[in-house]
Amino acid sequence: MADYFASVLQVFQQNTWFFYLSVLFLSLAVGSFLNVVIYRLPIMLENEWRSECKSFLELEEDKTEVFNLSRPSSRCPSCGHKIRVLENIPLLSYIFLRGKCAACGAPVSLQYPLVEAGTAALSLIIAIYSGVSLQTLFALIFTWCLVALTMIDARTQLLPDNITLPLLWLGILLNSFGLFTDLESSVYGAMAGYLILWSIYKLFKKLTGKEGMGYGDFKLLAALGAWMGWQMLLQIILLSSLVGAVIGIAMVIFLKHDRRIAIPFGPYLAIAGWIAFVWGADINRLWLSY
Repeated sequence: MADYFASVLQVFQQNTWFFYLSVLFLSLAVGSFLNVVIYRLPIMLENEWRSECKSFLELEEDKTEVFNLSRPSSRCPSCGHKIRVLENIPLLSYIFLRGKCAACGAPVSLQYPLVEAGTAALSLIIAIYSGVSLQTLFALIFTWCLVALTMIDARTQLLPDNITLPLLWLGILLNSFGLFTDLESSVYGAMAGYLILWSIYKLFKKLTGKEGMGYGDFKLLAALGAWMGWQMLLQIILLSSLVGAVIGIAMVIFLKHDRRIAIPFGPYLAIAGWIAFVWGADINRLWLSY
């Protein structure tokens, strides 16, 4: 097995175009799967919470169809048409079907091609920036998790523990081998990331009586700290504020978004975390040069 991976690595190193092409096709497929996760995981969590409540209250549970990431098969929400393999090819199916269901002609959400294209673009940036390396493999996993968390939080204002906690522990595990930072910085980054936002949350609630963010945000920043170390936390927080301001103003101007309606903080954290992960060192050098 080790010899096989070594030979694959050698092929990629000798043919970088093939490496980039492989990352492109892989990330398109992952983007298609992420669309499933983005839609189904919140529903799965709601079903699980409902089942736990009924079990606690000793109520009879409803017999419902199995619903997970693989079952039932994907269907058109308008007519129930089962999506066939040729209708589920990332990007191409959306283009050939002109963004409509093959059976009833109902429009397909633009989210699907955007997530697939966005995942592919971000993955290619990671591949170009990190090259053929072990870091690239895990950086891709990191990126895909952030894409899923961004979209889920934007849609439902949830940051599922099913993603944030494994991401946190994976960051500490990888950095126990010094893959992205040293172990000490990783552990302190996880602790500080959680405590910083938790402290802000408690202070804001005490002063206003309102909740400014959720516990998922604490866990996400803890995960980012675990991957990049405590040294990057200030940059991530500042970047998230900048990203939030830009997106918020754009939504008010172009989408006529009501400024009184709360916007989830998780997507801003995820976007800022990814920027810091890829270009954080360059941003710090640029800042310190002034």
